[in-house]
Amino acid sequence: MGLMTIGAFARAARLTPKALRLYDQVGLLVPAAVDPESGYRFYDPAQLPVARLVAQLRRLGMPLATIRVVCALEPAAAAEAISAYWRRVSADTAARARLATLLVDHLSEGGTTMSDPNGTVAVRCAAGCDTGLVRDSNEDVAYAGGRLLAVADGMRGTGGAAASAAAVDALKPLEFADLPSAEVLTVLAGAVADADRAVRGLASDADQPVTTLTGLLLRGSRLALVHVGDTRAYLLRDGELSLLTQDHTWVQAQVDQGRLDREQAASHPQRAVLVRALGGGRQVEADLAVRTVQAGDRYLLCSDGLSAVVDRAELRSALTGAGDPDATVRALTALARAEGAPDNIACVVADIVAV
Repeated sequence: MGLMTIGAFARAARLTPKALRLYDQVGLLVPAAVDPESGYRFYDPAQLPVARLVAQLRRLGMPLATIRVVCALEPAAAAEAISAYWRRVSADTAARARLATLLVDHLSEGGTTMSDPNGTVAVRCAAGCDTGLVRDSNEDVAYAGGRLLAVADGMRGTGGAAASAAAVDALKPLEFADLPSAEVLTVLAGAVADADRAVRGLASDADQPVTTLTGLLLRGSRLALVHVGDTRAYLLRDGELSLLTQDHTWVQAQVDQGRLDREQAASHPQRAVLVRALGGGRQVEADLAVRTVQAGDRYLLCSDGLSAVVDRAELRSALTGAGDPDATVRALTALARAEGAPDNIACVVADIVAV
């Protein structure tokens, strides 16, 4: 078979002549020949498989630069590249869907900004860190400000402490900023991206530290949650203790997929292996949420140095005690130490009170 005109080739490849001219201009699909006088493009039938692949990848929404890379790969590698691209698209779509749902819920309640000068609640809080009984250094950070609560658990070498500090520092500028409700989650996501870059900047030839991060940002009666890793946030309301975050660990992923039950997960040797952390792997995706607080709520943020060794019933018992936040932080730390405290312990306790 001889060369095909651009029109015939476009029909066979399920592309348009306009698209073929664009792909020629960017060097993605160059014609086999071009008439020197008319400039008319001709294509070899052997180019059809690549052209059809390009058409299909464009229907997926893949950028041209990525398509160029995929088309240069062997079939198996191309398949893996397409799978990786679609995983990223799916994760981004899910994140956008969560953001849209949260914003609709918030705006439906009549919210306009996260700053509420006439708010009727305030926060009383305390934070504490303890090295534990096994480790010889502390890589956790716990922060309790007037509006911002945060914990971070650094790891992987000597940079772990710097990594956790950098993560919390990235949130601190938001503590006293007036944030429109439609932007608060976007701003939080931006702060996490800044933290991720800061942690990656701590890398050395010897190691790349990573860190978890869980934070609560309070404005009036609204609370924004940001979470990456296996540090946790709990809410004690009306005597019931609820976990507000989901661990980003390999074991939790196996539980979600039905491959492990919770009893198996609790004792699994890989239960601390993270699938999401600041500074590690591809660009991190944070879990984001907005909640309404109530007077009488008590929040606990902690590293796994507490949650992995003290069970839910003991946590609830300590949190329901009559102690103020500072005394409760000490009591929780003592519980972890009584269980051997094999890891650093970081926790923040915050009470929402009427004013």
